[in-house]
Amino acid sequence: MALKAFFDELKIEAGCDEAGRGCLAGPVTAAAVILPKDFYHPLLNDSKQISEKKREILRPIIEQEALAYAVVHIQPKKIDEINILNASILAMQKAVDKLKLKPELLLIDGNRFKQHKKYVHQTIVKGDSKFASIAAASVLAKTYRDDYMNKLHKKHPEYNWKQNKAYPTLAHRKAIEEFGVTEFHRLSFRLLREGV
Repeated sequence: MALKAFFDELKIEAGCDEAGRGCLAGPVTAAAVILPKDFYHPLLNDSKQISEKKREILRPIIEQEALAYAVVHIQPKKIDEINILNASILAMQKAVDKLKLKPELLLIDGNRFKQHKKYVHQTIVKGDSKFASIAAASVLAKTYRDDYMNKLHKKHPEYNWKQNKAYPTLAHRKAIEEFGVTEFHRLSFRLLREGV
């Protein structure tokens, strides 16, 4: 199914999505992207549906052709303080605030969002596989977060974040059991395996 170019043809729309919600460490990262109405790229899709290689091809194309884009990281301390849902929403709102072009409508991936102080929004379940601007935001959020986790991996290679990006893989949980937690872990999350 082809991605839709817009929700409302007459409005400047910013697609918003986040990456890293389910991770045990590192930030939750959100992007907001305003694309030209005629933007098309055959590789573009929900970032979870495309390979890392294709995401790396798409990122500079999106950055070059977008009318505006912004990416924001919300760190573990804040996630622990306000919970992951609120942190995800905060990241998207902050990304919108950083856009150099002001949108008239926000297209939000998912079904939960808090009203932005300036802009109306539309939540769209599985929006990253329906609308080009949300798919583009999902690619930027994922690639920026992956880059961030690759840098953290150099500080703490024992957790293999280069590979698992801090998702709750068995290897990541075993490393937490063995080495304990870092300042990058989300302490409000269940970090250890059941029965440990």
